[in-house]
Amino acid sequence: MVTESNNENTSFDNDLQVSLAGKGRLDRNPWWAQTIIHVILIGLGLITLLPMVNVLAISLSEGYAITQNPLMLLPHEFTLEAYKYIFGTQVLLKSFAITVYVTVFGTFLNLVFTITGAYGLSKTHIPGYKLLMWMIVIPMLFGAGLIPFYLLLKSLHMLNTLWVLIIPGLVAPFNLILMRNFFWNIPESLEESARLDGASELQVLWKLIIPLSKPVIATIGLFYAVGHWNDFFSGLFFISDNSKWPLQVVMRSIIIDQNMMNMGGGAIRPGDAGKIIVSQQNIKAATIIFAIVPILIVYPFLQKYFVKGIMLGSVKG
Repeated sequence: MVTESNNENTSFDNDLQVSLAGKGRLDRNPWWAQTIIHVILIGLGLITLLPMVNVLAISLSEGYAITQNPLMLLPHEFTLEAYKYIFGTQVLLKSFAITVYVTVFGTFLNLVFTITGAYGLSKTHIPGYKLLMWMIVIPMLFGAGLIPFYLLLKSLHMLNTLWVLIIPGLVAPFNLILMRNFFWNIPESLEESARLDGASELQVLWKLIIPLSKPVIATIGLFYAVGHWNDFFSGLFFISDNSKWPLQVVMRSIIIDQNMMNMGGGAIRPGDAGKIIVSQQNIKAATIIFAIVPILIVYPFLQKYFVKGIMLGSVKG
């Protein structure tokens, strides 16, 4: 009798929920509020997207058309001359290769040291655990400043080398703590079972922990990769040899310093000296698109891990 009564109550609750859902009463917000929220979000998305569309349109337009239509959403007098120019510029291509190398190799080293460090710190019973945690947290709150940092790199003979773009940021404390918290969520019974089967600590990490931690590894790897790709302070302050400049520093030279790499003012349309095909604005816009497209291509492949990695690594338990 009790079972039949519980079944009837459950059925009634389900029918009530279906009825309320059909009337829209279970929504967190009424329909008009949802509409307003969607309109605001769409508007903010367009505000973010329109500058990118404008830069893309400028990069695909002829130089003389830009002066007539500076705020364009579609190319005027479509041309690929700006992209032909930048792909034919050895300085830009070399800086792109340097940035790709630093991003790929630097992100690999970042993940190696962050994963191993986080795995060790996830074991609270290790000697000196609290001291190690203080050594990680304090640099997050206080910094020595640029001049002592420069003198340190100089004493280590790292200036004007590609290592200065990789080694100083080898392990980010925030990412280390995030990954350590993720490792805490993995049941210790899994590790104990592996050890009973004869697995060493390195085997437990490589064959058990890392396969279970793909979301947080992908998320932190994306953090490191974007940081390397967008970093221009390191190249600007610590590399004086322009043949070793990363892409972002060369972009700064083009966009801010108006250094068009001996471009000579622009390409003139044959038979029409009054129409410039490629101008400084074309080159600036094409360089910006050239610099952001690679990281935009990588992001969608890691997006599915992004939110999951942040949520699982942000809290314990």
